[in-house]
Amino acid sequence: MGSSWNSTEMEVISSVFGWIAFCSWSISFYPQVILNFKRKSVVGLNFDFVVLNLTKHSSYLIYNASVFFSDAVQRQYHEKYGFNEMIPVAANDVAFSIHAVVLTAFTLFQIAIYDRGGQKVSKTSISILSVAWLTVIICVFIAVPNHSWLWLVSCFSTLQVVMTVIKYIPQAVMNFQRKSTVGFSIGNILLDLGGGLANYGQMAVQSIDQNSWVNFYGNIGKTLLSLVSIFFDLMFIVQHYVLYPARKTVKSLSPDLLSQEPLVAPSEDA
Repeated sequence: MGSSWNSTEMEVISSVFGWIAFCSWSISFYPQVILNFKRKSVVGLNFDFVVLNLTKHSSYLIYNASVFFSDAVQRQYHEKYGFNEMIPVAANDVAFSIHAVVLTAFTLFQIAIYDRGGQKVSKTSISILSVAWLTVIICVFIAVPNHSWLWLVSCFSTLQVVMTVIKYIPQAVMNFQRKSTVGFSIGNILLDLGGGLANYGQMAVQSIDQNSWVNFYGNIGKTLLSLVSIFFDLMFIVQHYVLYPARKTVKSLSPDLLSQEPLVAPSEDA
């Protein structure tokens, strides 16, 4: 059994932060989906970003669902960190992960049916994903005989952190090479940033109530997830509003490039 809240007010505040993060992160998937639908094109959206994102959210779902629902995992967590510590995964974490996997898979479906402009998933990403899932399989074979369930789900948590670090890089590089963020929704980034800040707020409130910061290092995946996401969100915001603003991008594009990307109206990059 985990410990209970010491303050009802703190419990309410934590719940509010948690659902704000859930709503922000969940809604953040829709601006890109809507933008793709309006343009009937996915040019400007990096495919490596999407496939790496699917692996990230899939592994995060496995971790969250296992910690939240498995008595064996919870027991091993308490044995390691103390029986007075609260489980570091809430219902909104599980709900978000399920929603994220579904929406990311739908974005891949859009990539399959809309104009891709010659873009494709790189061999580098395919190699990374192959190594990642092969490593997971090896971890499963190691964990099962020893019933090391907490260690196994922690491997999935580590995988999602690695994917979080890697997944943003192809999109950031692509924006730099194109000198444009056209086709990549900034709405996604703004909502993602709001979710990351709210997530840290939820963890901080729980830690203050319990007078223990094990919530941060006991769930290192969630902690690093927010930190890395916030860093890249700020980078994309700088690219969109400072380095490659929409009006400047349209003026600087050559006629040939404009013919390849006909849908470059600033309103579509919202």
